[in-house]
Amino acid sequence: MVAVLLVLLLALILFGVGFAVKALWWLALIVFVIWLLGFLMRGTSATGGRGHWYRW
Repeated sequence: MVAVLLVLLLALILFGVGFAVKALWWLALIVFVIWLLGFLMRGTSATGGRGHWYRW
């Protein structure tokens, strides 16, 4: 009985890790798209010069 519970617990942990990794991949993709859009649109500025969408 203990072995069955351990296997079920392991399955739940692995399922949770897999879900978290998939969610992190989607989050990384969204951040990349936002960064890419900002990078492509940084040349358009109201002052006419090269604009920056972020400051480092």
